[in-house]
Amino acid sequence: MDNAPPPAGGDWPARAADLLDAVVAVVRDKAVRPVALAARALVFGIIVLMSSLLMTIVLSIALVRILTVYAFSGRVWLSDLVVGAVFVLLGLGAWSKRRAPASQARAR
Repeated sequence: MDNAPPPAGGDWPARAADLLDAVVAVVRDKAVRPVALAARALVFGIIVLMSSLLMTIVLSIALVRILTVYAFSGRVWLSDLVVGAVFVLLGLGAWSKRRAPASQARAR
């Protein structure tokens, strides 16, 4: 901003409004926009997580029903065994891929 005195004609209200508009824009860009982006990412993450959980449950129920009706002629326990074995194998695969946190890895 320059140090010139305000014009005698009364242009200072327009300049004050422009300054206020610039300050609001800077505050919005520096504070509000990052918070809005973080909130949006959190909401979409929760939606994706819940959708994935729901689809896993629905698909496992459908797999048990399909195996019971078409593969094992009404033997539900065998269908449960097969689906349970699939989940156990997936869990063992995920367990084998785990890593120690960086702080514990340095201590060893």
